[in-house]
Amino acid sequence: MPSMLDAVIVGAGPNGLTAAAELARRGFSVAVFEAKGAVGGGARTEELTLPGFRHDPCSAAHPLGINSPVFRTMPLDRYGLEWLQPQLPMAHPFPDGSAAVLARSVGETAASFGPRDAGTYRRLVEPFLPKWDTLLRDFMSLPSTALPRDPVTLARFGLAGLPPSTWLLRRFRDDRARALFAGLVAHVIAPLGGVATSAVGMVFALAAHARGWPVARGGSQSISDALAAYLKDLGGAVHTDYEVKRLDDLPPARAYIFDTSPTALARIAGLGRSYERYRYGASVFKIDYALDGPVPWTAKEARAAGTVQVGGSSAEIGAALRAASRENRAPDPPFLITVQPSLVDPSRAPAGKQVFWAYGHVPNGWQGDLTDAIERQIERFAPGFRDRVLARATAGPAAMAARNANYVGGDIACGAASGLQLLLRPKLSLFPYNTAHPAVYLCSSATPPGPGVHGMSGHNAAKAVWRHLRES
Repeated sequence: MPSMLDAVIVGAGPNGLTAAAELARRGFSVAVFEAKGAVGGGARTEELTLPGFRHDPCSAAHPLGINSPVFRTMPLDRYGLEWLQPQLPMAHPFPDGSAAVLARSVGETAASFGPRDAGTYRRLVEPFLPKWDTLLRDFMSLPSTALPRDPVTLARFGLAGLPPSTWLLRRFRDDRARALFAGLVAHVIAPLGGVATSAVGMVFALAAHARGWPVARGGSQSISDALAAYLKDLGGAVHTDYEVKRLDDLPPARAYIFDTSPTALARIAGLGRSYERYRYGASVFKIDYALDGPVPWTAKEARAAGTVQVGGSSAEIGAALRAASRENRAPDPPFLITVQPSLVDPSRAPAGKQVFWAYGHVPNGWQGDLTDAIERQIERFAPGFRDRVLARATAGPAAMAARNANYVGGDIACGAASGLQLLLRPKLSLFPYNTAHPAVYLCSSATPPGPGVHGMSGHNAAKAVWRHLRES
């Protein structure tokens, strides 16, 4: 290791590894320090239940990963990353046994909503698909790391996306479309009526139409391992089992980049109360299942979908989000996001068996057990589900935070993605990656563009850092 590194990165989640790789491929010397025994953060894979069942403790399906502007510039396939596409990206079953779907085809998706809303959905998404890659890059580079390549399309997207999703849902006449779209918005674990929540739903829908909602072969760990292997080939170093409690624990460097929560950054870097107004949001109660076969969904579409939203109506989804985010209680019934990796990746479980992943939203720091409510909700749409369960591993907010220190109170978004904090993270600033310390930067999902395994927060922070390094 050189006597003075150009940059030290604290935290080996996707954003930290991306920031390190972006700097290393521009010739800077970098080293990453990770407290856990393996890289990955929110993109890891472990045997949580029974031998041979490989589960993703946090993220599992990756619409933003396969669409990520920065991942698409990296040769991650050379390092073992392979995207596997289920027949359907996502399904949203209803109690009557039917389902709306988010398919690769806009037409198939629109048809699943019924004739009264098919045209409305087409008009909502089709104008943006031809310019999707440029739009996503512009959207995920806000607020100040790059000038928009297509400001007109970005402005049109802003007009549609900045209002609350409750406004957008009124465009649909039937609840099939409203329910599916409400479920898309719910991925950020915030009430449906927040500013820019329409944009959240539209990004997830457009991502599916552009490149699907795949899983990574072998599990989400494959994404992190590919990033780490690429970084090492570029000359970067990765140190695991290395907990950082203060800046003096790190080697000398010209810049320090934190893939941590803002509060951890302030504590380690001695920045006092810099982020005392930063809000952490609702958490999740997550269950990883080892199953004796596929989930017995009543709706045939759900049996072919990599991701299944379990929430019935838009009103039910909205009520669940309000309960967890505003009313400080666990919803019953909860809205669930579930993922079925074994549909396309038999390596994740012994022959004939499957892994299955489900979570419902709960208040930050909640200490109860949502297992029964989750399984009753799944049984509504998949009678006999409990009979398929061989083992389960449950994780409430405390367990989620213990797995990943960025999940304060179990908040897997590393900060509430609601109100202005959805857009202005971690505080109101044109330079959200900079801190009060001129050599210290933040690159976690507490910075724009926010939660998800896409590496763009790391890319954007790295851009701020390499400008600083070239000027100093």
